[in-house]
Amino acid sequence: MRTAEVIMAGPPVIIWKNEVEQLLQYRELIPRLEQALGKFSRRDSAEVIQPVRTTVPLQKHSGFLGVMPTYMENDGVLCTKFVCFYKREDGSTLPATKATVMLLDPEYGNVKAVMDGEVITGMRTAAVSAISAKLLMRPEAEVLTILGSGLQALSHYNVFTEMFSFKEIRVWSRTRQSAEGFCRSVSGPVTVCASVEEAVRGADAIVTVTRCTEPVLFGQWVKPGAHVAAVGACRPNWRELDDVLMKEAVVYTDSREGAMAESGDIILSGAEVFAELGDVINGIKPALRDKTTVFKSLGMGVEDAVSAQLVFDQWKAKASLP
Repeated sequence: MRTAEVIMAGPPVIIWKNEVEQLLQYRELIPRLEQALGKFSRRDSAEVIQPVRTTVPLQKHSGFLGVMPTYMENDGVLCTKFVCFYKREDGSTLPATKATVMLLDPEYGNVKAVMDGEVITGMRTAAVSAISAKLLMRPEAEVLTILGSGLQALSHYNVFTEMFSFKEIRVWSRTRQSAEGFCRSVSGPVTVCASVEEAVRGADAIVTVTRCTEPVLFGQWVKPGAHVAAVGACRPNWRELDDVLMKEAVVYTDSREGAMAESGDIILSGAEVFAELGDVINGIKPALRDKTTVFKSLGMGVEDAVSAQLVFDQWKAKASLP
């Protein structure tokens, strides 16, 4: 039987976290994500159909379930991700996010694969932040600051150090213990900072991957011309960045619709979105590297879809299936 027939006839392939880690590599993922961002911003329904994430409140657990379907007709990719994200107390040992990704056959409607979404979410989010830095960060950037010390912090460290050469990397976390644990988990030298201000003063690139619901990064501390990739605060009443930074910076995002529905940093500050990353990739809007820039990341289903398809393609190749 042909591969498609085998997969359609049997149960879905299950791809666990350790396999996803082996199959997904930034060098192959980043070009696919750049193409996907460009396709999304063209708003061609044959390229990408992706509604804004649907959320269901989990009030008892201070969280939300997000459902993120995407259909890429020209590429034959149908995918959805289920992600739970939570507002956790400091010191909580419970995960801030948990995700599962499903890849379907758009013709037959069957589920082809179910895969762990933690690695996909972490890597595709960090990769898109790195794409924003590739487009918007000044080429001579020397200092990278990461605010946060969880899984997203680690993913961002890995891809930023793979793509760029920084002379200094700093980290801040709410507890020094967490920051020091982060330093032990990475391969290169990192300076632990006692305060956010100390961490970001003079930094050329700043990544915010915190659980904060109130502003933690203030514009008065940010170096003119710096690039900020803001990843946390994915609810309309949550913030990481203050009004000064949001209004003084040129703001880019992955999705205008997503930003206006979900980003407290944009909604509550009243900041104007200048462009989507896809607009820059498509040559529709400029990359204003000489300005202070903020990339507000919400995450999109199309990013999960191309990541999951890449994992599935690699899985088939590893299994020697046509």
